[in-house]
Amino acid sequence: MRSPSPRGCARGFGVGLLGAASGYDLLLAVHFGHGVWFPVIVLLAGFAAVLWPAGRRPPWLTEQVRTVVPAAVSVLYTGGVLLTGRPEVPFGPGEAAVLLALLFVAVRHCPWPWALWCAVLDAAALLLLPVRYFRALPDEALALIVIGLVLAGGSAGLAAYLRSLDYRRTVAVGDTRRAERVAIAADLHDFVAHHVTGILVQTQMARMMADRPQPRELDPVLAGIEWAATEALASMRRTVGVLRDTGPRPPTAVPSVTWQASPTWSRASRAPSSGAFCTATRRCPTPCRTKCRRRPSGSSRRR
Repeated sequence: MRSPSPRGCARGFGVGLLGAASGYDLLLAVHFGHGVWFPVIVLLAGFAAVLWPAGRRPPWLTEQVRTVVPAAVSVLYTGGVLLTGRPEVPFGPGEAAVLLALLFVAVRHCPWPWALWCAVLDAAALLLLPVRYFRALPDEALALIVIGLVLAGGSAGLAAYLRSLDYRRTVAVGDTRRAERVAIAADLHDFVAHHVTGILVQTQMARMMADRPQPRELDPVLAGIEWAATEALASMRRTVGVLRDTGPRPPTAVPSVTWQASPTWSRASRAPSSGAFCTATRRCPTPCRTKCRRRPSGSSRRR
């Protein structure tokens, strides 16, 4: 059984604390003799916006909708209380915590300029909560508004700081990827394109020499073409291997062969050597300057 992570424990503690604060909101509404339907609607909208899992959200539930709808419901509830003249409608820590969480989400995750408007609406809904109870601005209401300003400023500042870190990380990752692409393109140009150009030049030379009476003169040119093609394939394998590399290779991995012999081979230089074979099971030239391996002593040679 896997032990819970500290992040999961903190998330569960936060959800439990938010649920307890919301239950206190409902107890306050019952204690003051007001119905619980409107507080329940506001809290349900806030809970859906804050606690809905990211992997199960519908496409229409964007960050803008998450942060605007609960704040708008809270503002409408406060406006309805002021218009109907209901006295001393309480507010609790649950609704304030939901609005602070939505303010944090708006500043950190909403795209610009939606982040500004959503944050302003969430902060306004938070600062209007004391007006719902006092219906004016006495000293107690002003003190609560100042506390709300401090809490809103701290939440927005933390969210803005984390958003700047995310932006810097994104820029750093983009710069690193761009530098890697430039390096890979330089490798392809310096090695693969070089060998392919050599193949093209030597192929044109072979076509010019094809009409000569001595076909053995073509042998060094064809050997050079073969060498250049092998080098191009080896360079391409190295580049692809770097792109596919996800960590240290196992110790049993066999490195790829890089042919480094001179392209000016003659027929005599391709005579079979004393049992030396390359990793592609092809005979190496003599003298052998490539990275080769020898066959086991009891194996037969390919002729």
